Amino acid sequence: MRALVWNGTNDIRCETVDDPRIEDPRDCILKVSSTAICGSDLHLMDGVVPKMKQGDILGHEFMGEVVEVGADVKRLKVGDRVVVPFTISCGECWFCQREMYSLCDTTNRTAENARAAMGHAPAGLFGYSHLTGGYSGGQAEYVRVPHADVGPIKLENDLPDDKVLFLSDIFPTGWMAAENAIGNEKGKTVAVWGAGPVGQFAVRSAWMMGAERVIVIDRLPERLALAASYGKAETIDYSQTDVKEALDEMTGGRGPDAGIDAVGAEAHGHGVLGDIKDKVELHTTGMSDQPFALQEMVMSVRKGGTLSVPGVYADKVTFPIGPFMNKGLTMKSGQTHMQRYLAPLLKRVEAGEIDLSEIITHRGDLKDGPDFYKTFRDKHDGCIKCVMKPEEL
Repeated sequence: MRALVWNGTNDIRCETVDDPRIEDPRDCILKVSSTAICGSDLHLMDGVVPKMKQGDILGHEFMGEVVEVGADVKRLKVGDRVVVPFTISCGECWFCQREMYSLCDTTNRTAENARAAMGHAPAGLFGYSHLTGGYSGGQAEYVRVPHADVGPIKLENDLPDDKVLFLSDIFPTGWMAAENAIGNEKGKTVAVWGAGPVGQFAVRSAWMMGAERVIVIDRLPERLALAASYGKAETIDYSQTDVKEALDEMTGGRGPDAGIDAVGAEAHGHGVLGDIKDKVELHTTGMSDQPFALQEMVMSVRKGGTLSVPGVYADKVTFPIGPFMNKGLTMKSGQTHMQRYLAPLLKRVEAGEIDLSEIITHRGDLKDGPDFYKTFRDKHDGCIKCVMKPEEL
């Protein structure tokens, strides 16, 4: 089969690789009908996330048709159309029983790497380095799906792939980010750093949760325009405006009630925060996390406010703990507990509350993947989201 394969930093290729096979009776094999490139995939391409190996198959946003099931799979059958969450969870451990699925205790096959880097090992993830299990991803014609009775959600509708594909990651991720920012309080002002795909869905989710105002910070005109049209948000171009001053002015000097860092490790700096020199070098890769958005969020959110961090970080960063502590801020973060959100968010999609396809700007085949990675990373050609349909040759 064909797949997008990591061959080193900035070297993604479409190659012919071995077909996946059932390795455990709880597995299924999926024929991929649609797959996408996620912003966090760029951290792999750029070498920010450690423990990648040559030949790793990328991708954690995918869906398709079940073509084979293991002997112990009860919930799915051949022919079922499913969306697969990016987290691999057993459904039985202490964390899964408490619906903290991205912290599953049993699915990370390379847990020793994660424990050395983080203290404890989170769940296995599709296509996301040997920190998180070294599982082959879904930017391929076929993929093995472990714990098939726990992860995939079966589709009982005829909605096209573009309308449901992003249930695999970025819509639930944006939803949990907004949930972490807002909690049960309606009427909040929420600032979102980053108008990429997760940021766009965090905006829409915040409105659905009862936010009173949503303000988006970015520098790219097409992303800010989408946040204003699709997201109905107020916008700040940080390349033209001091963000802290603008947010103070927009909120009567108090600051927004909550902030969402939808950027993560490769944030672009600007102004005072962009000039900070003591970025922490990743001892595993020699790269540096760049916490500009996170730092700015600490300074900008009101006293007693909440910080939500769905953006991916790979290692330590320089963090303004003094302002964080003295302002009485709260931070919530984490990979998305996908299985908690799939069913309710699918119902919202089916009810027409949100059209997930409106963020797609580029469509193609797997062979277009290497170019799509570069276009997405470099933000060329108005690129916001790339989707590929891996049709067989």
